[in-house]
Parts: sequence; C-alpha cells; structure tokens
Amino acid sequence: MNSLKRLSGFLWIALGALAVYMLFSRAGLEISEAVAGKRPLLDTKMFWYVIIPIFLPIMIGLCLFGWFAWKGEYDVIARDSEHLT
Repeated sequence: MNSLKRLSGFLWIALGALAVYMLFSRAGLEISEAVAGKRPLLDTKMFWYVIIPIFLPIMIGLCLFGWFAWKGEYDVIARDSEHLT
C-alpha cells in the first residue's frame, strides 16, 4: 500500500504541473487572441487576472501534497492522538 501511495504522489505532482502548464498556455492563447481583436481585450485580461491567482495556489498545493506522498510522509497514519508524535 505504501508503494501505491508513493506512486500516486508522483502522479499528483505530474497532474499539478500539467494543470499549471495548461492554465498559463490557455491564458496566453486567449489574451493573444484578444490583442488580435477576436475577443474583448479588457474582459479577457480581467478574467485571467482573477483566475490565475485563485487556481495557482490550489495547483501548487496539489504538487506539494504529491511531494509529501512521494517522500513517504503518509506511510504511517496515526489512529489516535497517542500516536501523533
């Protein structure tokens, strides 16, 4: 089970990195289309200026969760408060 947790940690890191890449690539694509005149520029910029600061910490947290799982921090799970040390 611990090896499955570690493997899923690597997958969480990859998923978070892929999501960050997709977020910025989509934002760049839509903003460049807006500059070219195919979309309203102010609306598009404002949308992405709100979306990026909201979702970026979530994706970084996903990568951080994966890092801890990959390093084995979740191998031992405390069942009660006596085992938390």
